[in-house]
Amino acid sequence: MSLGWIRFRRGEFVLATDWHIEPGQVSVLFGPSGAGKTTTLRAIAGLEKPHDGHVEIGGRVVFDSGRRIFIPPHLRRVGYLTQQTYLFPHLDVVSNIAYSLPRNRRWAGDEHIAKLVSDLRLEGLENRRIWELSGGERQRVGLARALAARPELLLLDEPFASLDSELRRALRRELRSMLDETPIPVMLVTHDREEALALGDEVQVLDSGRATAKGVPLNVLGQPGQGEVARLVGVENLLRLTVTARYPPDGTMVCEGHGLRLEVPLRDNSGERQMPGAREVVTVGVRSSDIILATREPEASSARNRFQGQVVSVELRPPGYEVTLDCGVELRCHITARALAEMNIVSGQALWAVFKASSCFLVSDYKSNCDK
Repeated sequence: MSLGWIRFRRGEFVLATDWHIEPGQVSVLFGPSGAGKTTTLRAIAGLEKPHDGHVEIGGRVVFDSGRRIFIPPHLRRVGYLTQQTYLFPHLDVVSNIAYSLPRNRRWAGDEHIAKLVSDLRLEGLENRRIWELSGGERQRVGLARALAARPELLLLDEPFASLDSELRRALRRELRSMLDETPIPVMLVTHDREEALALGDEVQVLDSGRATAKGVPLNVLGQPGQGEVARLVGVENLLRLTVTARYPPDGTMVCEGHGLRLEVPLRDNSGERQMPGAREVVTVGVRSSDIILATREPEASSARNRFQGQVVSVELRPPGYEVTLDCGVELRCHITARALAEMNIVSGQALWAVFKASSCFLVSDYKSNCDK
């Protein structure tokens, strides 16, 4: 287990964060560059010294500003992996992995190293030098080295960011499987929403050094109820609308504006906000991936929101394309390359945007582009 809090200052930048991670859990720090994510990891590892705080790893206090405790990094039993694996080019795979063990235990740890080699699919590569490995193989070696010394906490600083999407997914599955077998607490830094949802048990959104949201990843990042979080997560459609009708038995309401009439849930994602009143102005979020495009209006569909519009633009947005549709206000929709080709979508074409009421969510404290 790892828990603690830190307050760190550098010039005008102030970082304030806390955490509590149980064995086998992955706590995600999510946010843009410069938010304080890497500084948090470095402070926990002992590579940065906070101005104030308390850090525990495996039930042992490794830093406490009030009691003047500061355990140096090499005694904290922390595994640390970044995008740059910092592997030794003059050593082979096994020697790189064993390097994290105390010198007098490097050969005694053969059985443990062999298991890491097997778990991370490095069989047959044991005697290869680093320059003979692919990017994914190097990251596997780096992860094995971070785990070789049996750390009581694993820190991951965007370790898969430089890899292609399929390889990232494969390594995530391997990491998750390893944590099921050998549960240790993990803190993961990422600004990749998919990675946070795939690996995280909890997520903390950092922006400019402060936590703006914390909770279950699907709740925080799936349909973010706060304006700052919606901006950081990249919700593509944020619409400023007026409540014109409410249907409490169905848990929905009607919001109108800019030529649109949307049916949306009554409450925000947290369920804590009171139901909006009639004529109240709200911001409604809709993810581009939740919008279906059709060449004609669907008949007998359960989807409550259907709007005709004209294609404004088609842009490459891996792993697909973003189609912007003018429906009185611009709606951004994400589709696959195959769908784009089959529908032969081009600028100026008339299409229907279709999405369910449950795909909409309320966002507080946000001024959308519709107001500008």
